[in-house]
Amino acid sequence: MRRPWRAWLLGLLCLAGLAACPPAAYGAYPDHPVRWLIGFTAGGPVDTVARIMAQWLSERFGQQFVIENRAGSGGNLAAAAAINSPPDGYTLLFVAPNNAISTSLYKKLPYDFIRDTVPVASIMQLTNMLVVSNAMPVKTVQEFIDYCRANPGKISYASSGNGTSVHMSAELFKAMTKCDMLHVPYRGSAVAMPDIISNKVQLIFDNLPSALEQARGGTVRALGVTSPQRWPGVPDVPAIAETVPGFSAVGFYGISAPKGTPAEIVATLNKAVGEALRDPKLVARLNETGGIPKAMTPTEFGQLISEETEKWRKVVEFAGVSVD
Repeated sequence: MRRPWRAWLLGLLCLAGLAACPPAAYGAYPDHPVRWLIGFTAGGPVDTVARIMAQWLSERFGQQFVIENRAGSGGNLAAAAAINSPPDGYTLLFVAPNNAISTSLYKKLPYDFIRDTVPVASIMQLTNMLVVSNAMPVKTVQEFIDYCRANPGKISYASSGNGTSVHMSAELFKAMTKCDMLHVPYRGSAVAMPDIISNKVQLIFDNLPSALEQARGGTVRALGVTSPQRWPGVPDVPAIAETVPGFSAVGFYGISAPKGTPAEIVATLNKAVGEALRDPKLVARLNETGGIPKAMTPTEFGQLISEETEKWRKVVEFAGVSVD
């Protein structure tokens, strides 16, 4: 008589345990390929870092993290596509400064980035670099400022799209130096660089990875970095702040997911990214791009996004720019 009773009790306890635990699918995550939306063209600095991390995550989980480039509208097309995807962990968004900037720069966004996304993990931080065409008769930031002021409205700067850190770094520079320059947005810095090399457009405040590659190759001239101090990977390049006190624009890369993505999946991804950022081989590859790996909890990364959103709101207002 005792054995059936014990079997019944054991079964009841098992059912209760299942009810208290998350679905098994979370523990097996991911069990099929994951889409990772990138708001910029292939070959650019954002794409490069994303592919480095996607390869590591694919090997770690045994499932492909597939990069999907959705360039346009300063990264907002990718953000909208991610936000409107099922919150099941199988659609992720590569997060960069443009997502913090767009909140105030675009007045009619169909979403609220902070409200409609879940922070997952920080990957790294990086600076932008001011590079100019070799045809420009300047070799320092001060010479560049003097040349701009002597040629108002005759100089054009490229960006990787409206609302990107590349765009807003230049707008901040314009506001703080009173330089009159024309903005020429592209669908990514990789697309813009040939026009800078040929002097169709004279400069760009590009993310360090691609700017550094071109500068080291001698196709453009590096004048300064946008971080408050000289950047560890390029100590020979001055900080723009050495000439323009108070100038600062440091970017960040990370991962977000649609609101409602299960906390268990967020935790799994955050843990994996943390492991990646302790892998010497992956860290070396990120260092080669000019970035500094930076692991954070989801809460810490969410706080960073909020702080950057407020910071760039002030810059947008200060620079007096808007995109509709």
